[in-house]
Amino acid sequence: MSILYTLALSSLGVYGVLLAGWSANSKYAFLGSLRSTAAMISYELILSSAILIIILLTGSLNYITIIESQISVWFILPLLPVFIFYFIAILAETSRTPFDLQEAESELVAGFFTEHSSVPFVFFFLGEYSSIVLFSCITSILFLGGYQFPEIFVNNSIINIQAIILGIKTCIFCFFFVWFRATLPRLRYDQLIDLCWLNLLPICVAFIILIPSILIGFDILPY
Repeated sequence: MSILYTLALSSLGVYGVLLAGWSANSKYAFLGSLRSTAAMISYELILSSAILIIILLTGSLNYITIIESQISVWFILPLLPVFIFYFIAILAETSRTPFDLQEAESELVAGFFTEHSSVPFVFFFLGEYSSIVLFSCITSILFLGGYQFPEIFVNNSIINIQAIILGIKTCIFCFFFVWFRATLPRLRYDQLIDLCWLNLLPICVAFIILIPSILIGFDILPY
């Protein structure tokens, strides 16, 4: 499966959040949905920029090719700054602390969930936590070698070992989501947007220019 397909599907979440806030007919829900939409659109740029760097390194959009490119070294080691930007972006995309501004209880009650109950409320939370697991799995594929393990090449026939290794790495990133929720304070809305457009985006663009320049300059392109 292509990573481009995953990015396209993740972008559709904006419409659900916006329609949920509008249909609730509540100012708290509407403001919460606007905050969430602005954050998701903004940090989608950071997320796409970080993934673009991985694509430039591997020369492929295929998950299997990206995993096999990390047999010798995981991308989290040479691309640690890119990983940090990427993880900040997925925290904002999934509306986790410190970017859970649309659910700021002291300001917006429960955000765009305010007027929804029963089955819609359950599906909103199910989608939110499913996205955490999905992004944790994608992160383990992009930066931790997926089903690969250091010094061990997992044979493609050993499906159970592949699933266990990938599951453990996914659980590690899910733990970080919970840990950050318990330790970090919530940012203000202006700090959230400024962090994206004034700090993270220029640095990501610089990395997009720098890394291919180094690869071309030293003639070490993998393709």
